[in-house]
Amino acid sequence: MRYFIIAGEASGDLHASNLVAEIRRRDATADVIGLGGDLMQKQGVRLIRHYRHMAFMGFSAVIKHLPEVMKNIRVTKEAMEAFRPDVLILVDYPSFNMRMAKFAKKTLHCPVYYYISPKIWAWKTYRIKSIKRYVDRMFTIFPFETAFYAKYNYKVDYVGNPTQKTIDNALDAHLTREAFCEAHNLPNKPIIALLAGSRKQEIASCLPTMIAAAFSFKDYQWVVAGAPGVERSLYEPWASQGHIVFDATYQLLQVASAAVVNSGTATLETALIGTPQVVVYAAPGGRFTYWLKENFLKTRFISLVNIIAGKEVVCELVAHLFTQQQVERVLRTLLLDENVRREMLDGYKEIRQILGKHSAASNAARMIVESLHH
Repeated sequence: MRYFIIAGEASGDLHASNLVAEIRRRDATADVIGLGGDLMQKQGVRLIRHYRHMAFMGFSAVIKHLPEVMKNIRVTKEAMEAFRPDVLILVDYPSFNMRMAKFAKKTLHCPVYYYISPKIWAWKTYRIKSIKRYVDRMFTIFPFETAFYAKYNYKVDYVGNPTQKTIDNALDAHLTREAFCEAHNLPNKPIIALLAGSRKQEIASCLPTMIAAAFSFKDYQWVVAGAPGVERSLYEPWASQGHIVFDATYQLLQVASAAVVNSGTATLETALIGTPQVVVYAAPGGRFTYWLKENFLKTRFISLVNIIAGKEVVCELVAHLFTQQQVERVLRTLLLDENVRREMLDGYKEIRQILGKHSAASNAARMIVESLHH
């Protein structure tokens, strides 16, 4: 079978690579090409475009890089037409992927499967119309999505959450902070981990405030988790002030005393690892953006941790609330107040129970391969 798969950012590359590995276990003849990253390439996916040329966030960034965005669309359509896939598999990244879903259905007449739903339960709910029209099957990774889609008379398949298994497989139960620091040439001091996101715009807008806040804790060192697919040179303005570590995000979180995390998949990863965190999100517009969030966002929270739990487990500092002083305030409680830490860790345990122990990539691959062979 011929599989065309599209992932547009680092987390999608990770989950898509695991899905491809499981598909290959079940379909020895699988021929897979698409858009993604290094992890997909390691699983034998022939890359048409790397996600580092695709990860543009926000209207202004898209306009600025419009020629490259249009080139990505054109090149992808041409590759799909030439390859004639038996199935198109989309991984999150809805702005781009929904265009491809429409093209695949109208031009190629092939089935379209979606692994990891767009977050239409939070914003842009209108996309449900296009999903119902162009997506044949949706494989979801959060239990609450089943009820959400049911409101629109659209059946989905909950396959489990892939993050939990990925983390459990990656962690070393015997890793110590001392060993981590030695391996990465760091001083043997307690660590505050800084995760500023996987896109250049996110990093540039979040990292200065994160670092300024972490600097005030003199008994700790701050360590930035370098994002996969992002050039090391992007971090150079801050490298002389502290430490940047690449290809070791999970290990960094495992030994960190606390973390400052830009809203996204990393908030859930941090919770599943068990590191106390404060979630931040930089947004232009300050108080006005916050007002829009309060009045138009379909969920009470922005972090996956709180959305899954259905309550505030971690503190969220959004828009004008994301300041050096506010981050310092929350970090201080996370580092010094044992009751606050314990309450957060108890919340993390509840999230693990809610997600269950399903193997998401394995379940989704089985359903995909079975459906194509019937």
